[in-house]
Amino acid sequence: MYVVYILKSEQDGSYYVGHTSDLEKRLWHHNSKLNRGWTKKKQPWRVVYTERYPSRGEAIKREQEIKSWGINYRKKLVGDVV
Repeated sequence: MYVVYILKSEQDGSYYVGHTSDLEKRLWHHNSKLNRGWTKKKQPWRVVYTERYPSRGEAIKREQEIKSWGINYRKKLVGDVV
């Protein structure tokens, strides 16, 4: 099972969209001091939205779809006021 997730930065309110097979471990990594990626600068993160998919391919397709629709769609999806 794969999860498409949206994280929200508690620091500045920005969003991050990704997919994983282990959401708990992935969230830990996003918030870890070991993280060297873009999300390190905006820690801490919290999960604000998830969708589950049976295959990695379906999860990647949905992740790309969510990213392509822009920030206003993401805000609607997670229930933030646009």
